Amino acid sequence: MHEFILEYGLFLAKTITLFLAAGLLIGGLANAMREARHHESEKLEVEPLNERYRRLRETLNEQILDEAGLKAERKRRKREDKARLKAAPKEPRKRLFVLDFDGDLQASAVSELREEITALLQLLRKEDEVLLRLESEGGLVHAYGLAASQLKRLRDRGFPLTVAVDKVAASGGYLMACVADRILAAPFAVVGSIGVVAQIPNVHRLLKKHDVDVELHTAGEYKRTLTLMGENTDAARAKFKEELEDTHLLFKQFVSEHRPQVPIAEAATGEHWFGARALSLNLVDQLRTSDDYLLDHADSADLYTVRFRRKKPLSERLHLSLLRLGSGLRGKALSEGLPPPRSFML
Repeated sequence: MHEFILEYGLFLAKTITLFLAAGLLIGGLANAMREARHHESEKLEVEPLNERYRRLRETLNEQILDEAGLKAERKRRKREDKARLKAAPKEPRKRLFVLDFDGDLQASAVSELREEITALLQLLRKEDEVLLRLESEGGLVHAYGLAASQLKRLRDRGFPLTVAVDKVAASGGYLMACVADRILAAPFAVVGSIGVVAQIPNVHRLLKKHDVDVELHTAGEYKRTLTLMGENTDAARAKFKEELEDTHLLFKQFVSEHRPQVPIAEAATGEHWFGARALSLNLVDQLRTSDDYLLDHADSADLYTVRFRRKKPLSERLHLSLLRLGSGLRGKALSEGLPPPRSFML
């Protein structure tokens, strides 16, 4: 009997060990598959723009030139390439890396921007340059503060940063743009809006009319100031306005630190300007589109677009669609001269 119990115990121990080993193996394989899927869903895409421009030129030439013209054009380009190689300096050829930032209310694109800048910081040389094509009407203060901080990583390490505004860089968008060494703007691009706004509806009287009580308990005198459903006081309004003014002061100080040439008292009224007027206020440095800037550098530098792609779950994609819809409505309000419907935002 004793031997039977001993043998059974050994058999049970072996069985449990096998199950544990199998479980660990399956768990390890599952983790490896999850990690592989995670890496597959994230990738950094790099596209040489010089090659794209060459293809566009050749496609157009093939459509409009006859055989003799095409032959002459190829010879001309070959002579130019040889002359450029012969005259090329010994120093490495400049590289211009192009990033894109399409801003919404929460500056959601900052998650991709930070990865792109992290990648670039590991290979940039002193002669290289980064061009950010920026489009944003602004949004949440902390979100655009982080986006501007990502651009400061380039500036703080001494790498040239140019921001191009083809349509709009207002409020939080301009907070980002002012970090650059140089700002380009299309003649009718919307720039500026150095201000802060808060818009909070209050339904307290409606609730009171229907005998609905709302209790709000806080620890800390200013844990809450204005509320959506409670009764707002003059003291709460004053404190909220104080916080708003303090945020505006920080915004102005940030712009003055990075663009001291801007007459901040005149420019920080919350107004926005089209490119030509923004140039006269030194909010931008040159009236020019990003397309012209890149085309002018196509012969003297190697151009690359850099994009970090991450496959997003359906819930996140729907959320981003709603944010872009909200940004579109704000952009429409801005173009019509109306105050955009937003909360505590730049």
